[in-house]
Parts: sequence; C-alpha cells; structure tokens
Amino acid sequence: MMALQLPPRLESRVLFDEPLAKHTSWRVGGPADVFFKPRDVEELSAFLRALPSITRITWIGLGSNLLVRDGGIRGALIATLATGGAFGELKKLGDNEVWAGSGVTCAKLAKHCVKWGLGAGEFFAGIPGTVGGALAMNAGAFGGETWNHVVEVETIDRNGGIRRRKADDYRVAYRHIELKSGGDNNEWFTGARLRFESRAHAGDAQIKSLLARRKATQPIGELSCGSVFTNPPGDHAARLIEAAGLKGFRIGGARVSEKHANFIINDRTATAAELERVIEHVRATVEKVHGVRLTPEVRVVGEALKS
Repeated sequence: MMALQLPPRLESRVLFDEPLAKHTSWRVGGPADVFFKPRDVEELSAFLRALPSITRITWIGLGSNLLVRDGGIRGALIATLATGGAFGELKKLGDNEVWAGSGVTCAKLAKHCVKWGLGAGEFFAGIPGTVGGALAMNAGAFGGETWNHVVEVETIDRNGGIRRRKADDYRVAYRHIELKSGGDNNEWFTGARLRFESRAHAGDAQIKSLLARRKATQPIGELSCGSVFTNPPGDHAARLIEAAGLKGFRIGGARVSEKHANFIINDRTATAAELERVIEHVRATVEKVHGVRLTPEVRVVGEALKS
C-alpha cells in the first residue's frame, strides 16, 4: 500500500485497491492503488501535494472513452465527476458565456445552454462524458467540437498550482489539443469559460432530435465506451469497419456492434483483455483490407493481468 501523508480531512475518503469496473462505462478494469474523489479544487490541490513526486496519476470523469486493463492502475486515480463543489459548478456569465467545471456532464451543459437561450451547444448532448474529458480530447458530436467554444481554461499542475490559460495558448486539432509552448503533461483541466451564440428562441426540440438520432444509430443501453476510433480524413471509421465485414465479430464477451461498427460492446461477461483484443483485431483487419490504420479514440490504461 502506498504511504501517504494526507491532511486529516482527506484520510477517510482516500480508497485503496478500489475496483474500477464500477467506475467505467465498459464495466471492466482491475483496481486502482489509490482512488480519490475531491470535492473541490482546494482538496485536489492538497491531495496532489501529498503524493510522492514519482506517483503516476490517472484521471477519470464518467469513465467513458476509457479501457482499464484487468491488472488495474498503479499509482493514484483521481475522479472529478461532479457531486457538487467547484467541479460541478455551472453558471451563466453575461449574455453568451458559461463557466463549466470539469466534472459537469456534457449532457447537463447542453440542457443548460437551451435553458439560457444559448445556441450551438446542443451537440454536447451527444458526448457521453464530462467537460474535463471533452476539453482534454476536443470531443465532438453531430458536427460540433468543444474547443470551438473555449475562451479560457483553468488548470491545475502536479504541485497543486492553479492557473488560467487562454484558448490561444493551445494548438487544437481533431480530437487532440496541446500547449503551443510545449508545456508538460502534468497539467490538467479543472474548468472552462465557454462562449455560445445568443438565441432568444432556443428550445430543446433540437436536443431531442439529436438524441433520437443517436438512439436510432448507436447501441444505447449496451455497455460500450462510445466511439472506439477517430474518423480518418475524408472517411468514417464505422464505414471502414463495416466494409471489412467486422460487424458482430466477437472474442469472448466482447463484440463489434451490429448497429454501429465503431462501437465495441461488453456483453457483461467480457474482460478488458478481450475488449483490447477486439480493438487490435479491428485495426489490423481494416489496415489489411483498406490500407488505413485507424487511430483509437478510447484511452487504454493500466496493466494486464500477469499469467
């Protein structure tokens, strides 16, 4: 067990050897050495300062877009899904801006954009994650992308230091962002100021339409991580996978969805190893058939079980 010198107020809330299957949308994954769910930025800062400098840190929101291997995660896992506090803060700023904590779900952000008469935010309803995850990967859905709306972000570094950065400080691409200054990876998003269009007659009809479209075309209700691969330039990963004859391909309890080929389903008996094997088989087959090497959108973390 990792030795930690924690502030007394945090000691009872830090968990050790916490199983991660219940924290991920695929419902697989071994334990995290250390698991902590901070209530606010101040608690997070105190926790980071208490960790030994060599400790590996992994972040999780809703646990979508994440495959945790069966051997679990060494080091510390920090969960920022909103249960109140700074990570769950969502408020309107002026006429057309919003502040959203990293633990706010994208679905909640979309609903509040409608409530506040703000347009072009409806696409967030199609992202099965939190604002923090959407910022980290420039998540998008239905033609919209997160960083098209970012004005500035708040970040926290490995030593618990807080700073504000402008959107222009980052280089933004499809499903990817990085600091232009070449800053290190030990800095993470805690919230963002987002800008939308003022739309006096914004309603929830468009969100309902988008969600109906999502339900009709995606395997909603089954255990998945959302889209597994990013779309290659000028094409769609789902089309390539389906054209390669991979719909329904299965290894153990893991299979390629028959409804949407860019989804891999856990039939509730799959291991993380089986899901990862399906991912690699799909990549290899698509490359063999089409000459295209697909890029995973899902993050694969942790260690395999030792045989």
